[in-house]
Amino acid sequence: MTFELDRARGTLPPPAKDAAKSDTKLDTARDVDGKRYRMKELCEASGLDRQAIHFYIQQELLPPGHKTGRNMAWYSEEHLERLLLIKKLQHERFLPLKAIKALLDGKEESFTPEQHEFLAGLKSRLRGSLAPSTETTRMLDAERLAERAGVLVEDIREAIELGLVAAREENGRLVVSESDSWMIELFGQMRRLGFSRELGFTVADVAFYEEAMSKLFREEMRLLSRRLSKLPPDQVAKMIERSLPIIHTFLTRYHASRVKSFFESVDD
Repeated sequence: MTFELDRARGTLPPPAKDAAKSDTKLDTARDVDGKRYRMKELCEASGLDRQAIHFYIQQELLPPGHKTGRNMAWYSEEHLERLLLIKKLQHERFLPLKAIKALLDGKEESFTPEQHEFLAGLKSRLRGSLAPSTETTRMLDAERLAERAGVLVEDIREAIELGLVAAREENGRLVVSESDSWMIELFGQMRRLGFSRELGFTVADVAFYEEAMSKLFREEMRLLSRRLSKLPPDQVAKMIERSLPIIHTFLTRYHASRVKSFFESVDD
């Protein structure tokens, strides 16, 4: 899917001094009409609360507003458009923040029009666990998930910052995609085995797995789109569905064989 992303990041000059002396309500109305928003108007226009917007700024998904005072900033139409796009990507495509940031920064994977057409046709024919979900993804309260998994909320926040799980702010609380909760629960199991924060183990230690798997997946998509795009989508969908268990078994057993080979090479 191709996204038309506006990358304008210019800031607007502060209002003139004589405007600052005018009536506040008139100022607000004029500025909204002029596509300039205070935080309150930006929240109303985007349907997002203040905490969510500040969270996106913190995650560098949204540029900061133009500050005109310690507690005052102005936001442009580009800020609103960016927020609406982030909201769409989270609620409709449910992408993790790292993927959204890559899209917004123009780092998304590029495919030819023919490859896009092939992938779109393939998407509609995938079944079972590979089929794109048409249901709204449930969100879990981060604090409750942390308690259930035996980790700290700090661990979950670190996973979000690394782009490992999808999350957002809702009514001032952090919520995590239920479909990503398995990762937090597995990390909790590692904690219980003794891989503690006191020993220096953090969520960041698994980031290289994500990088390796992401690279592997990109290569898989390039391979598929280059070599199978001339075949009927139904045939390719069946090939993928039947081959994935074989690939997963290969990855698991190859990793185990590498661990075994390493320790066999260690001198007694």
